[in-house]
Amino acid sequence: MSANSWLATGNFHTTYQQEQKTFFTSLDRSVFSFFLLLLFVWPLLFPLSNKYMLVVDNILVAIVAVMGLNLVTGFAGLISIGHAAFVGIGAYTVASFCRTMGDSHIIVTHFWPVLIVISGLVGAGFGALVGLPALRLKHLYLAIATLSFQMIFQWVINFMSFFNQGQTIHVGRVFWLTGKVGRTDHYFFWYYIILVVVVLLGFGVRNLLKTRYGRCLVAVRDNDRAADAMGMNPGLTKVYAFALAGFFAGVAGALHAYLYRGVGFESFTLHESVSYLAMAIVGGLGTLNGSFWGPVAIKFLDLQVEHLAEIAGQYLPSSMNLATALKPFTFGLVIVLFLMFEPRGIANWWRIAKSYTKLWPFRY
Repeated sequence: MSANSWLATGNFHTTYQQEQKTFFTSLDRSVFSFFLLLLFVWPLLFPLSNKYMLVVDNILVAIVAVMGLNLVTGFAGLISIGHAAFVGIGAYTVASFCRTMGDSHIIVTHFWPVLIVISGLVGAGFGALVGLPALRLKHLYLAIATLSFQMIFQWVINFMSFFNQGQTIHVGRVFWLTGKVGRTDHYFFWYYIILVVVVLLGFGVRNLLKTRYGRCLVAVRDNDRAADAMGMNPGLTKVYAFALAGFFAGVAGALHAYLYRGVGFESFTLHESVSYLAMAIVGGLGTLNGSFWGPVAIKFLDLQVEHLAEIAGQYLPSSMNLATALKPFTFGLVIVLFLMFEPRGIANWWRIAKSYTKLWPFRY
């Protein structure tokens, strides 16, 4: 590599320390810093209404959840169809504190960062428990095991009076350094909180993949027998992959509970699990930036379909419920098209664009 990091034209590593750098050139670091600064500044320059700010917050929460799903499905190669249940566990951990102590208790309103971490740890515990069948099962059988956990979760929430039988459990407003977060600043406040969580967890995943534990995930995905022959422990790797996914999902669930100021069963159904899996596929399995592109693409698609249904509803008879039919149709169509024509997801488009900018004007 060139001695001047601004003039580097390629990544020619001579030591392991160089290979483990987060940013290989000064240009990469500068572009990332500018993009990160833009994410923190744009709400101040271009304020949005609460409706659209909620959409942005939902995208960030989905990014946290999909990062965990990508760890277990994309990097470890383990199919999980019950990811929404792990998100629900994080949300209902917050709801459990509200049910036992009250939704305005100081732990809920003032120590909410600790409660978010606790929700992630509870999700990690359940993730490790669900990951135990991965010691013996794989492929379709493991998918059925995770689906069973999703069904068990739904049954427990629907029939236990402690969880209000799936009805909404209210969560109190939180306090910050300036006092209680009001209604007008609620979505604005949680945008910055969730954005900080996304950045921290994103760096955590990036650094994890450079360690022996991250390489174990990829090795087990490619060939678990070869990984075992090289001295790795495929069983332990699969279990902690599910535990990591459960931690990310638990954090996402706690953020969802605080964002909506309530927890309801309808946000953690099997349909939501399929949606998370679709986000990971569309974004790109086994890639970190795919965890960002997928939720953005799917949420933006849902928003556009709703707008299209509203416009079409003005000209079509009221008996035709176009929104009900159009949303699942476009959702399924996008997944099929990506599986057929771009199985590596939007992340592959990003990789091609980066390669083109680095090699231009040369073809090779």
